[in-house]
Amino acid sequence: MLFNTPLFFLFFSIFFVLYSFVFLRRRPRILLILVGSLVFYAGWNYRFIPLLVASAVADYFLAIRIHEARQIRSKKRFLALSVAINLGILAIFKYSDFALQSVSEFLTLFGFQAYLPALNFVLPVGISFYTFQSMSYTIDVYRGQMKPRKGLLQFTAALAFFPQLVAGPILRARQILPQFENIPIPTWRGVKHGFLLIAVGLFKKTLADLLAGRVEAVFGSADPVSRLESWTAVVAFAGQIYGDFSGYTDMAIGIALLLGFQISINFNLPYLATSPVDFWRRWHISLSSWLRDYLYISLGGNRSHRYRNIFVTMLLGGLWHGAAWTFIAWGLFHGCLIVATHWLASLSPLRALAKSSHWLLRILMWIFTFYLVLVGWVFFRAVSIESAFAIIGLMHGVGSSPTPPTNATLFAIFCGAALVIMHLVDYVVIRWGSGIERRGWLLWPTLAVIHILCFFIGVPNNEFIYFQF
Repeated sequence: MLFNTPLFFLFFSIFFVLYSFVFLRRRPRILLILVGSLVFYAGWNYRFIPLLVASAVADYFLAIRIHEARQIRSKKRFLALSVAINLGILAIFKYSDFALQSVSEFLTLFGFQAYLPALNFVLPVGISFYTFQSMSYTIDVYRGQMKPRKGLLQFTAALAFFPQLVAGPILRARQILPQFENIPIPTWRGVKHGFLLIAVGLFKKTLADLLAGRVEAVFGSADPVSRLESWTAVVAFAGQIYGDFSGYTDMAIGIALLLGFQISINFNLPYLATSPVDFWRRWHISLSSWLRDYLYISLGGNRSHRYRNIFVTMLLGGLWHGAAWTFIAWGLFHGCLIVATHWLASLSPLRALAKSSHWLLRILMWIFTFYLVLVGWVFFRAVSIESAFAIIGLMHGVGSSPTPPTNATLFAIFCGAALVIMHLVDYVVIRWGSGIERRGWLLWPTLAVIHILCFFIGVPNNEFIYFQF
């Protein structure tokens, strides 16, 4: 069930009426959220509902056992069991075929012709998001940062909360559970902001879908392409993945606001970053902060083996996105960038430059950072490591470049313009959103124009990119 389809509009309209005018007490509303979320999830594959519920039940009771255990050794055992269950679910459904294929290819290097049949498990949509969200709950209880909550129904409803269930943001238990304990009342200000975010998210998703064709034409083609087309495709993918993913989270946050729930932003103008470290403070904030708090710090953080911890964190962050060597390469690439950034910033001659606010230096840092991010996206999108290096080589003048088609320049301009427009729209919402919302004469016509525009130029029923992760 996609946010940008009439089916979801019908589903949410019925849900909103029931939530706002029929079920007015806390417990019935929680039950409605749970049932509605499971119906929403069943729109993809109802057979995986037991897996989602099982994750909630396991971590709910394990958190209680962690809290009640008197010995640290017992606490660690229950936490280890929680982590093993969550990561085990991910490993089976997401990484089993990749592991079998990798072992088979490794044995081939030594002359062994091993045939390991693929298991071909269907990947449950949203599994990477709700397992991380559920696992953070038991870790927080183990660390003493929160006490276990009473009420399995409430915990399961919070984990399955449908606006962010299948593609995030990844919610922390201490962020969402208190809202379920005291069901928030929607405010008119929150509703207006929710409508604005939904419209902006739909607009960015629409632009992303328009860029998708050019991306597939280059990354999915075996025919040679020109240097201009390769650069255009990479810029187009940067726009596609940003518009698609940030558009989804905008709509998720907006839908939650219509119900009174607060969800933090997941993107903050990432392509305006002036360093790789700054980029990861702005891109997929819920994941990058999760990896920092639950993986990087657990490995030792800045206290010991800092660079090793960064590499491990980014490698696993890349692997989180998918079972392929291209994602691992993307994670390692960004790990190298972050390590290099910290190392250069530690050198005395460059320390002052890193803190400088001179406009020319900031522009140069932005250009170089954006270039590095684009190179990284090649690994993320390419079908193989070999294909990624071929495209990167072509971008930098390696290999023959056929004459680009007559419309290549025009489409390159469109890709760049789409990327600028997405960030401009986000900047307006972040900087002046509250002012727009206070002026009804400006807000409602703006929303109407955006929806009409998306209706006429949009590509309906296109799934969101991060559903596959």
